[in-house]
Amino acid sequence: MSASRSGTARADGDLLSALLDGMDAALCAFDADGVVTHWNREAERILGWPAAEAVGRRGLAGWAARPADAAAIEARLMAAMDGPGRGLHEFALLRKDGGRVLVRTQVSGVLGTDGSPAGVYCAFGEIHAQLDFERSVALSEALFADAPCALVVVDADLRPAVVNTRAAQALGASRTALLGRPLGDFLLQGAEQLEAALEHVLAEGDPRAPADLWTTVRAPDGERRRCWRSGFLRLASPLSRGPSPLGVAWLFEDVTQARAAEQEADRLRFRASQLHRAGAAAAECEDPMEAATVYLDFALAGFADDALLDVVRGDGTRLVRVAATPAEGPGPVAPVAGGGLPVPYGPGHPALRALDRAGAVRASTWTSGPARVWAAERLWPTGAAHALCAVLRSRGRTLGVVTFLRSATRPPFERPDVAYAESVAVRVAASLDLRDD
Repeated sequence: MSASRSGTARADGDLLSALLDGMDAALCAFDADGVVTHWNREAERILGWPAAEAVGRRGLAGWAARPADAAAIEARLMAAMDGPGRGLHEFALLRKDGGRVLVRTQVSGVLGTDGSPAGVYCAFGEIHAQLDFERSVALSEALFADAPCALVVVDADLRPAVVNTRAAQALGASRTALLGRPLGDFLLQGAEQLEAALEHVLAEGDPRAPADLWTTVRAPDGERRRCWRSGFLRLASPLSRGPSPLGVAWLFEDVTQARAAEQEADRLRFRASQLHRAGAAAAECEDPMEAATVYLDFALAGFADDALLDVVRGDGTRLVRVAATPAEGPGPVAPVAGGGLPVPYGPGHPALRALDRAGAVRASTWTSGPARVWAAERLWPTGAAHALCAVLRSRGRTLGVVTFLRSATRPPFERPDVAYAESVAVRVAASLDLRDD
């Protein structure tokens, strides 16, 4: 029985030694009389004293601390037996080679089996390394609180593990609601691109530069189209010798307004260039109708899929189709053979409404049924889903209507598109007016 107890005690002692020697922090322990009872390998690395020379010494004077400092250091250490919790101290210790090391320590009391003070243990490290660690923790806490940029840490399964306040606001959910859920639960569009970027970072490492990511966020107040300037950092374990990523830190900021302004500026420059090129090409046309179709051809680039040109005949309410893009596929705007035929638009047709108000009219499929039926009812090419009708006016007269059409794969016409269509309509009307002279 005693042999069994002796073997168990020996095994427990070996386990304790292995645990102490495997710690990243230096650790020493003192009994109630101030005698060193434990000294691990990290303590030996920092101070140079092996455990065989440290364990059993009473106090620190003359070996691990200068005699002038030892009394004050020991008093601060042993005071931990009389108070709850841990104490944080900084002081200088002596290395075996005589050099001094400034350390930061955490000291806590140890109680015996009867609840009485039995000693203290002291975990310590070089103050510079400790400050670096504490600074890293403080930085992490600041980023996860009210940092000026949004931050999401995803695990190896691409699910959020940590989300700061700004990121939660951008994703339209609370911080706790985001944790552990797929990103696709919060993003209607853009989740695939984001997950692909995260997978690339996990496999290949950090990208060289931030990238713009366009997404559509599913928020309580509706869908929101956003552009996020995103940077990615692979998080690897400092305790592993091999590559074992813990996840990815995704930092981003909302640059939607800036990118939208840049896109609008690019669009305006392109359209101004198209109008200039169209004017130069139309000036070389002897036939006014050819000049009108040239303007429409240049206008279609990046703007619409089809264009229809209807002019007023008779009493001023009947429209005749004189030019159009091919019905069977893509192609340039061409005059209708035979001079054109009347177009039997029904009451309330967008082209007739444009004539009545002498201004532009926009229409889209979602206002009245499926796209195929919607286009057929209005005598437009199959596939048309969005329309913009601009009236043709010259010398105080209404000459007709030009209709621009987009398919369902493209966005509906917006107010800036109306201004561009009206600019094109003015030039087309001027050419048609020459034909009537």
